[in-house]
Amino acid sequence: MTTQTGRRPNTIGVHSVHEFVFSVPDLGEAERFYTTFGLDVRRHDDRLDLYTYGHSHRWASVHLNAERKRLEYVSFGIFAQDLEAFRSRITYHGLEAAPHRLSDGAGIWLRSPDGTLMRLLVVDKVSPDEKSQPTPARPVTRGRGAAPSRGTVAPVRPRRLSHILLFSPDVLRMVSFCEAVLGMRLSDRSGDLVAFLHGQHGSDHHLVAFAKSTAPGLHHSSWDVGSIDEVGAGSEQMRNAGYLEGWGVGRHVLGSNYFYYVRDPWGSFAEYSFDIDYVPNDIDWPSANHAPEDSLYVWGPAVPDYFFTNFEQAAT
Repeated sequence: MTTQTGRRPNTIGVHSVHEFVFSVPDLGEAERFYTTFGLDVRRHDDRLDLYTYGHSHRWASVHLNAERKRLEYVSFGIFAQDLEAFRSRITYHGLEAAPHRLSDGAGIWLRSPDGTLMRLLVVDKVSPDEKSQPTPARPVTRGRGAAPSRGTVAPVRPRRLSHILLFSPDVLRMVSFCEAVLGMRLSDRSGDLVAFLHGQHGSDHHLVAFAKSTAPGLHHSSWDVGSIDEVGAGSEQMRNAGYLEGWGVGRHVLGSNYFYYVRDPWGSFAEYSFDIDYVPNDIDWPSANHAPEDSLYVWGPAVPDYFFTNFEQAAT
């Protein structure tokens, strides 16, 4: 039985990104990358499961393929009382699909207009019911320095999945799909270049975002941390392990979060994110269409030229 925590009355919509599933050519390399990033990586014979320390939820699974990285499917959480309404919506729009071969077959399966396989599962809400709180600051004695010494900085361990950003050949079409079928709402966009959508039952500024490309794919997964210090320490943690390519530290305009993106071995990214905007379930967020200059960042280093390259294109 699922809980109704955070439900917005008389509203049918997904409440969480329950899990995303992708495949890569080398599970050993994936295990090293995500372990270094600070996730609780649990290896099985044919896959890796990605958890965050102190949290029982599985946020992602990574499977083996012989080609290149590929997004396999995305699972969204729904409330039990909305199950039949979702089933009717999917049938009405003609989006029914067979379960993915890597799944257990549970849930309602559909294919997005981009061709991405998705499923809806009746599960507990794992998106937060309030804005994530900063890690408590260490006490500082009056007249003493506030910064820790380098030797006392703990390894960065993200607290939870915040969102995923997907590539799309038609960003506005995916916005319409997410609103009409998945029951999300637009938070903000910049023309047809990028769009951010939140869950109506309370979520971060975006559960899912879309960036324009010639094909679908996974651009990045974003992971919540408790301070801007952790964003910066995470960037160093990855560089020290040899993961030198990325973007940040900086601050976004849309979502307001502080960020560092580290490039994985397959050309996509994992993001350390702190202090993202939150949309409560009793608030109608004032969505807007923003200038391209505000679609990426308030401050930070220049965007790398490879940042929006979709390395899944040849695999679609």
